[in-house]
Amino acid sequence: MRTFLICLALFAISPAVFAQDTVFHHDLSVSLDPASGQLEVSDTITLPEAMEWADLEFSLHEGLSPQSQTAGVSIDEISDSAGAADKGMDQEDYSGVIRSSRYRIHADTGVQPESLTLTWSGVINHPVKQANEEYARGFSQSPGLIDPQGVYLSGSTNWIPSFGEEYVTYNLKVTTPAGWRSVSQGKRSGFAELPEFRVDTWDVDTPTEEIFIIAAQFTEYEYAMGEVKAMAFLRDKDDALANKYLETTAQYMEMYRGLLGPYPYSKFALVENFWETGYGMPSFTLLGPQIIRFPFILHSSYPHELLHNWWGNGVFVDFESGNWCEGLTAYMADHLIAEQRGTGADYRRATLQSYTDYVTADNDFPLKEFLSRNNASSSAIGYGKTAMMWDMLRERVGDENFKRAFQKFYRDNKFRRAGFNDIRLAFEDVSGEALEAFFGQWVDQPGAPELTIDEVKVAQDNDGYRVTLNLSQLQPGDAYQLAIPVVIYTADEALRQMVDMNAKQQSYSLQTSAKPLRIEVDPAFNLMRRLDYREIPPSLSKMFGAEKTLMILPSKASAEELAKYEQLASIWKSNKGDEFEIKLDTEVPELPADRSIWVLGWSNQWYSSVESGLKPYDAEINKSAVRFGLASHDSAENSFVIALRHPDNSDLALTWLTAHDAEAVAGLARKLPHYGKYSYLGFSGTEPTNSAKGQWPSVGSPLAADLTEYSQALPQADKRPALATLAPVFNAARMEKDIAVLADEAMQGRGIGSAGLDKAADYIAEQFQAAGLQPAADDGSYFQTFKVKDEADEEVTVRNVLAVIPGTNPDWKEESVVLSAHYDHLGMGWPDAKSGNKGKLHYGADDNASGVAVMLEMARILGKSMEPSRSVVFAAFTAEEAGLLGARHYVENMQKFPAAKVMGNLNIDTVGRLGENKLLVLGSSSAREWKFIFMGASFVTGVQTEMPTQDIDSSDQVAFIEAGVPAVQFFSGASPEYHKPTDTADKLDINGLVKVAAIVKEGVEYLAERPEPMDFKGVTGPSAGSKPAGGERSVSTGLMPDFAFSGKGVSIGALGDDTPAKKAGLQKGDVIIAINNTEVADLRAYSNMLKQFSPGELIDVTYLREGVEHTTQLTLGAR
Repeated sequence: MRTFLICLALFAISPAVFAQDTVFHHDLSVSLDPASGQLEVSDTITLPEAMEWADLEFSLHEGLSPQSQTAGVSIDEISDSAGAADKGMDQEDYSGVIRSSRYRIHADTGVQPESLTLTWSGVINHPVKQANEEYARGFSQSPGLIDPQGVYLSGSTNWIPSFGEEYVTYNLKVTTPAGWRSVSQGKRSGFAELPEFRVDTWDVDTPTEEIFIIAAQFTEYEYAMGEVKAMAFLRDKDDALANKYLETTAQYMEMYRGLLGPYPYSKFALVENFWETGYGMPSFTLLGPQIIRFPFILHSSYPHELLHNWWGNGVFVDFESGNWCEGLTAYMADHLIAEQRGTGADYRRATLQSYTDYVTADNDFPLKEFLSRNNASSSAIGYGKTAMMWDMLRERVGDENFKRAFQKFYRDNKFRRAGFNDIRLAFEDVSGEALEAFFGQWVDQPGAPELTIDEVKVAQDNDGYRVTLNLSQLQPGDAYQLAIPVVIYTADEALRQMVDMNAKQQSYSLQTSAKPLRIEVDPAFNLMRRLDYREIPPSLSKMFGAEKTLMILPSKASAEELAKYEQLASIWKSNKGDEFEIKLDTEVPELPADRSIWVLGWSNQWYSSVESGLKPYDAEINKSAVRFGLASHDSAENSFVIALRHPDNSDLALTWLTAHDAEAVAGLARKLPHYGKYSYLGFSGTEPTNSAKGQWPSVGSPLAADLTEYSQALPQADKRPALATLAPVFNAARMEKDIAVLADEAMQGRGIGSAGLDKAADYIAEQFQAAGLQPAADDGSYFQTFKVKDEADEEVTVRNVLAVIPGTNPDWKEESVVLSAHYDHLGMGWPDAKSGNKGKLHYGADDNASGVAVMLEMARILGKSMEPSRSVVFAAFTAEEAGLLGARHYVENMQKFPAAKVMGNLNIDTVGRLGENKLLVLGSSSAREWKFIFMGASFVTGVQTEMPTQDIDSSDQVAFIEAGVPAVQFFSGASPEYHKPTDTADKLDINGLVKVAAIVKEGVEYLAERPEPMDFKGVTGPSAGSKPAGGERSVSTGLMPDFAFSGKGVSIGALGDDTPAKKAGLQKGDVIIAINNTEVADLRAYSNMLKQFSPGELIDVTYLREGVEHTTQLTLGAR
């Protein structure tokens, strides 16, 4: 594939058509002069057997003048200034940019040489230009150039003779200036570094459709993956970035080899371009300098491009029957990654949403006519509809047959052109099913079905319960033949079955043994169909897909503010034409119901429509702050975009937009089209950087019905396993073993002064050493030793365990990133035993053997490969439970890596109960950048994070914040076993630790390479809420707070069965807002308030449940 974002129309002229096995061989010697844009080429061409030179024709870039160097063979120019024909999987129309001359070969009588040698030279330098797509969606592009910044030559450049639609093999010798390197397909068989030149030799012995040369002053990296090499060519030395890509390449390569079959090339290379591109070629991908550094690319577009070496560059596309490979690659890359992360249904819904919002009767077409995408509607068809067709086929034949069929298709058609029909034949052979009608319906016809249900009834009979319903297809025209998933929910299970539909209206009768509570048709969005507006939330795709748009400017805005919005309006109107109107709010007496509406600015007279439309959702807007769910954002520092239902036409959208800075406007215009599936967005800074995003909930689906009244939560339907799994970087079994060791009885609860605490320290040091980490203590050992007071108020010796991966940048010699986890716990119940637990062994599996296990696994993984610019210190702190004593000792006394030069602290504490919850990142307010770091980390890893806005002084990160160091804690959430003997290893979510490690790794790697310090926003000096030795509260309510809650009061996250809170009738999700009529503002106020009471006292607790205020009495227990 040539690009994953930009694809243009098919070429303008018709070249000669050869048979599938027609292969021309080229022996090329190419000299490149970037300073002048000049190339010189000698090409010895060998014809396929049984083909003769006489009267053979070829085309070549009109700026190049070919000469025959073979005796008895001449060439004649027969035409000039013809449009250039592109080659390869992605057909781009450069006929107006590159012109070709056409030549005929003449051989003297009796002359039929085995090969023909041509030479030519000339200048190729077509400037990079912005691709003009709707709403400024496109990248810049060039069909070919030789420039001091770099070289890009491809099939669209027409820089070698093109005889038609032939395949080629080649040997290529490229000469570039000293310090430059070249990249092409295939295997590099040799290179030579000379004083003034470098010569690379590339060999391709399998058929390919075009020849690429990319060249620049690259730094080269490589990593062996068996017989295949992972390579990276970067324009600047960046070991950390290269290692990320090489490791990711190895992960996905192994997965796809298992899923599809052997990789068809000898290498896969990441190559950095000098302008923004997202190109995929056989055996390498060419990414722009910004794109290559977007963290999400590694697990989105990058595996998509790798997969194109099987689909598109391994099996070629027969464009005459339609481009099947883009939708297949999207399905086996983008959709597969979503499915691995548990969000496959969300991906499919977004795919159907794009089709619904962008595709109309006027722009629809069948899949057999799809060549490449050039706008949102063609993308929704060629990528989206095709991907949904593969999902339906998978549902029909089953996962194993689905995989086996595509493996057969790959084996049978490797390095050949193939079409939808070839895929059909492979599936019929493997599955034994006749699939001609299925492929004919989805490939040859435009459109999609629209479904609704009615007449849903339940009747009890001797076999249990019978559910009857009518299904209708609402689309015009004939009925689709469909296999439709239906799920019936009972109290205990979700029953999924398939029903066949082949008429516009059809009745069904379904049997259940248990009483049915609810029925849903296609709840996981496995069927290609046009969605009802009630199935999808209002989103930006409704705006960008609208046929008609009105943008309303605020007449009362200042001249400066109005200018911002006029600039945005001008950018978008230039790409939309007459159907995009721009008016002042004073010119709009009522909102037209036939178009989508943009409402711009705070002072817009239609702002009240925004407030009204927002009422159903958990959000608030005012000029000081905007709140989405739990998170609040400063209005002065953020731009906002909020999509709502059009008040007079539910099929359309009304969207409010504010721009907080004039410099952010161009970036908003460029970026927003890429956020089409979202209902609300926030952006900060002038670039601007995304600071918030999400979708409103959708309600009232016409394909669902409640069958009776019920109050309990419905059971979850089983999720379909992913087609393939990506081998995790981190090993859950090793972390489980670490926890078993640290939480064993032999460790005596790792209490202060115990022999078990010393055993734990020795174990951690041994693991650091085995992982290859160096000692980091000032005395050259792994231990930082100091004294503290134990339960008997006697001095005992304790040890922080310290190790380091040294930094490579000498300018950052004393700088460090500190990754920490405390390894001590409560021993036999000191200093924080709950009532009745004094003298019992506290195992401390979650708190904090889990955090230490993650840190040790990080050491094992990073210790092997990481070469950070800034040192990474691994710190297992002691005496955290006694008042953060180990962390504070480190901060106050460390000399080798002083606190003043710590970039940031990543503290892992109590992470063993993640489950399906979001990973909490506490302390994110200590630096402005934390929010963006972990938003990016979540996108890369698929692990969702939550950053509470309340300051929760809960662990060792507090010691760093007190010293002015940005610091956060990773926390999996509240547990009733907190600081109890029941905190044991058997209760932990071991697989969740892999997710935690993935997020932490992203943070460590980012901070190790970040050039400038973060913007510290914390409060220095001793923290009022940090842990004191022995604690100060004597009472307990028995509830655990929801630390992610950022509203007023304290939300209950968990509570045990036999606790004061449970006995008082409180429930999970209740929000405590007052105690004895005194307001509870937040968690800190709640904790301080409880210090004034004694066990056994009766208090009045005022709380909110689903927005309704209640009061109950609670008898306080002993803490």
